[in-house]
Parts: sequence; structure tokens; C-alpha cells
Amino acid sequence: MEYLMQKIMILLVTIPLYSLAVEIPLVRQVASKYNVSCILVFGDSSVDSGNNNVLHTTMKSNFLPYGKNFFDSRPTGRFSNGRLATDFVAEAVGYRKVIPPFLDPNLKPEDLEYGVSFASAATGFDDYTAEVSNVLSVSKQLEYFAHYKIHLRRKVGEERAEFITRNALYIISMGTNDFLQNYFLEPTRPKQFSLEEFENFLLSRFTKDVQEMHRLGARRLIIVGVLPLGCIPLIKTLRNAEGCDQSLNSVAHAFNAKLLHQLNVLKTKLGLRTALVDVYGMIQRAVTNPKQYGFVEGSKGCVGTGTIEYGDSCKGVNSCSDPDKYVFWDAVHPTQKMYKLIADEAIASFINDFF
Repeated sequence: MEYLMQKIMILLVTIPLYSLAVEIPLVRQVASKYNVSCILVFGDSSVDSGNNNVLHTTMKSNFLPYGKNFFDSRPTGRFSNGRLATDFVAEAVGYRKVIPPFLDPNLKPEDLEYGVSFASAATGFDDYTAEVSNVLSVSKQLEYFAHYKIHLRRKVGEERAEFITRNALYIISMGTNDFLQNYFLEPTRPKQFSLEEFENFLLSRFTKDVQEMHRLGARRLIIVGVLPLGCIPLIKTLRNAEGCDQSLNSVAHAFNAKLLHQLNVLKTKLGLRTALVDVYGMIQRAVTNPKQYGFVEGSKGCVGTGTIEYGDSCKGVNSCSDPDKYVFWDAVHPTQKMYKLIADEAIASFINDFF
């Protein structure tokens, strides 16, 4: 096993990030060796595989051109042209090619033991962020996780269900909406908190959520940091910025540092295995130097003008012929190719920090 780990670490260092898929067989060996049972996902549109489809909300993407490059060119509720990072992680560790949404009416009992997503587009650490768009708060996602455990026990028995939840890989990806759709848009929180106080409030909510996950069985946790807010095409358009808005990027960068610190505190306190995926650095590099990751366009999305369209405003809108050349799919969300790169980074973190 030591030889296997050494081989993986050499590959992580020497192979370009976009080529990491060549070592998937080795990643699967490590996952098997350490009994990684399934993938359980919490968060926002970056990891929502279709839960919002059944909610009374406008924050949906179960229509074309979303899903243009998904299997059978089928829109599923994923805010991208194809699969999300969590789908690629699940495939890499040896499960299925996609993570289904827990609220999918077609979800079968036999699907449960391979993992699900409880995520909901437009949510955040702050429950009020979810209320603004009528989507699932993290509190509600955790409630559904408790329901998941009940269904899992019925399917595989209590002992096996306990094994699955304690050995699962938990992924949390959110935070962007807390700033862009809450603090910097709605008047409620700015009246209550300064920006620094709001960040601390988010960290307190994050802490409470992780403690509840731990109570329910979580032991291995991957956190995806907040992306560079000022590099999102829609935000650049609204702020009339040529390049990335550095003031917003500074907010995201500072919050990620605090998030990492709090994650380390929880790691020690709860005995967790943890990793933080630097999505901020990845997307910032991809936007400023697209060719580094094999892209051509990093400043705008593939759909419509690429500067304002996302969600409902993408209905009936044309998209570019080759999304793989773009960092962003719509004016907010990354393309499948960018998500694949984020997944590769998550896998590298999974190997580096867990084992």
C-alpha cells in the first residue's frame, strides 16, 4: 500500500491537472482500501443535480440549452452544459457516472447506497439566502439527510447503513449566494451586520452544519471554497468591469481563509478528515490565463452574449458550438470541462489530505 501511495503522489506532482484522469485506477484502489462507501453532497447550484426541479422556485435549469453535453443531451437541473464536479468525483472513486438528486421522484432504493445530492441551487450557509429564492436551506438539506438514513436502513439494514454513512465522502459547496444574492443585494443582513460580522455569522452557521453532519455520521469532509466573485461574467457586466472586480475577489479570498481556519478547528475538535478545494485559485487562473487549462475564452460564458444570461434567461437562447473552449457555461456557472478540472483538484485533495 505504501508503494501505491507513493506512486499516486508522484503522479499528482508530475502530471498536469487536466490529465489527472489517467490515475483513476489508482484512486479507486485507495478508495477501496479505505472503504470510501459513497458520495453525499450538500450545497448550491455548483452541486445541485436536480433537486430544485421539484421546488416552487424560479431557480431551475431543467431545460435546454442546459444539459446540451449531458448524456443524450438531456437537461437534468444541473446548471451547466453537462456533468458537475461531484459527478466526476463519484466516477473517479468507482461508483456511478452521476450523483442523483435526493428529491428525484425516479430515485430507486438501490441508488441510495451509492450516494445522492441534497444540494439546492441559490442556497447558502445563511438560511435567509435560501428563503430569498424559496429553495432548500442547509437545515432542510440536513433534514433530508436524516430521511435518507432512514430509507438506507430499510434497504441495507442498520449495520450496513451505519458503515455507509460513516465511510462516505461528504462534499459541501456553497457560499457564493450568501454574498451575491444576499448581503450585496438584499437590505436585511447589511442592516444587521458589517461585512466582517456577516462573514463570522456564516462561519458560525457552517460550524453548526458540520457539527450536525458529524452527529449524523460524517467523518470525511471536502469543502469547496468560494469562487472569485469578481471574475463571474454577470458580476463584471453589472459592475462594468473590464477584468475581474478585485474588491469582490478580496471578499471571497478573505472568507476562504477564514473558512479554512474554521475547518481546521473542526477537524481537531471533531476528529474529522478534511480538505478544502481551492476553486478560487483555479477559476482565477483559468480566467486570467485560459490556455493554461486548455480554454480559449475566460471572460464570458458560452450561452447567448455570455455576459448576462443564466437560469430562466437562457431559455431558447443559442449557445456556442464548443463549450470546452469556455471556462463559463452561462454568465455565472462553469462548463462541464471546468467542473472536471475542479473534480480533479478535489481528488488530489482527497488523496493528499485524507490518507
